[in-house]
Amino acid sequence: MDVSEPNSSLFLPSVGQQLSKYTKSLQQTILALSDKYCSLLPHVEMHLKANVTNRGAVLLGRHVACDAFEEARPLRVVTHAHADHLTGLHQSLKSCETVVMTPATKDLINVLKGPRFLLKGNVKAIEYDRPLIYCGERLTLHKVDHILGAAQVLVEDYDGTRILYTGDFRIANTPVIQSDVLVIEATYGNPWRTRNFKDDARHLLVSTVRKGLKQGSVYIFGYHGKLQEVMQILHEAGIKAPFIMPKRILNISRIHQKHGARIHRPLFSSKSKLQSTLMGDEQYVAFYHMSWRKKIGPGKFKVCVSGWEFYSPCRQTGEKEYVVALSDHSDFKGLLEYVRQSQPRLVITDNYRAGDAESLAKHIKKQLGIEAKALPR
Repeated sequence: MDVSEPNSSLFLPSVGQQLSKYTKSLQQTILALSDKYCSLLPHVEMHLKANVTNRGAVLLGRHVACDAFEEARPLRVVTHAHADHLTGLHQSLKSCETVVMTPATKDLINVLKGPRFLLKGNVKAIEYDRPLIYCGERLTLHKVDHILGAAQVLVEDYDGTRILYTGDFRIANTPVIQSDVLVIEATYGNPWRTRNFKDDARHLLVSTVRKGLKQGSVYIFGYHGKLQEVMQILHEAGIKAPFIMPKRILNISRIHQKHGARIHRPLFSSKSKLQSTLMGDEQYVAFYHMSWRKKIGPGKFKVCVSGWEFYSPCRQTGEKEYVVALSDHSDFKGLLEYVRQSQPRLVITDNYRAGDAESLAKHIKKQLGIEAKALPR
C-alpha cells in the first residue's frame, strides 16, 4: 500500500470514537445545565409569589394586595390603621372586589376617616384565624403585637406555598407564623437599632409620670395606639390622676375600651370638661398626638413615648422634658429572630416604608443564610 495515499477507511474508527466522545460530553453538559436550572425553578417561582410595588402595595400570591392600592388585585388587605398602611384606600374601596381588615381596624378607621368613608366599597371585617377563600387561595389574618386590630397576613396558594406578610410588629407577644416566602417590615432594620438596655421602660414611664404629677400636670405625646397603651400602663400602675385628651384621641380610646383595653376609668375631652365634672383644678395627665409636641407651651412637664430611642429607656432632654423608649416595633434583633423562627426560603424586606430594608436583607443573608432582598429597589 502506498502510504502517500492513505486509505481513508483506516480513520473511520477514530472519527467515530471522537464523535461519540463529543456527543457524550454534550449530553453530560445538557444534563448538568438541566439539573442546574430545574433546581432553580422552585426558587424562581418563590420570587414570583410576593412583591412590594413602587406605590407600597405588598403583593401576596395572585389576588391579594396589602397596605396600598394595586389595580390588578381584587382583594385589598389593611393590616392596621396607621397612615402609612392606609395608602390608596379610597381607590381600593372604589375598585377592589373586597377590602379586608379586622373588626377593630374597621372601628378605628371609622373614627379616623369618618363613619361614611368605608361605605364607599365592600368591606369585609374578619376575625383572626378565620380563613377567607378566594379563587383557590386561602387568606388568613393572624394576631400581631403592634396596635389594636393589627394583623399579619398569610396567603396559601394553589400549590400550598405559604406567603406571609408581617405588617408592623413587636416580637414579644407576636405569634411567629411558618412561611415559605416572608415579607417583613424593616423599620429598625439596621444593627444600630438594637435596644441593649435592661431597665424596663414601662416602669420608668410610670415613675417619670409620678415625678411630674408631684409638680403639677403631665403631658404625654405619642402616636395613635401607643397613647392608649400608655393609658393602660398608667391605669394598671395605679395612677389616680384624671386623663384628658382631644376629642379624636378620646374616640380612639373608647374603641380600645370596646375591644377590651384595660382603661377602666372616665376619660375627658378637655380641661373644662374635667373641671366641670370634678369641681376643681386638680392635676391630670393629658394625652396628645406627637404632632402637638411643640405646640404645648414651655414650662409644662412633657413625656414623649418614642420607639426611636435606643440609648436609654428613659432620657431627660430638657428641664421638664423626657423621652421614654416605648416602641410598638421590633428592634433589629427582634426582626432577625422572627425570620429565624419562621424558616422561610425567601425573605423580602419592605423598602417602601420608613426603615432600613437593604441593611436588613444583607444581614438576613449573612447571619441566617436565607436569601433576602429589599423591594422595591
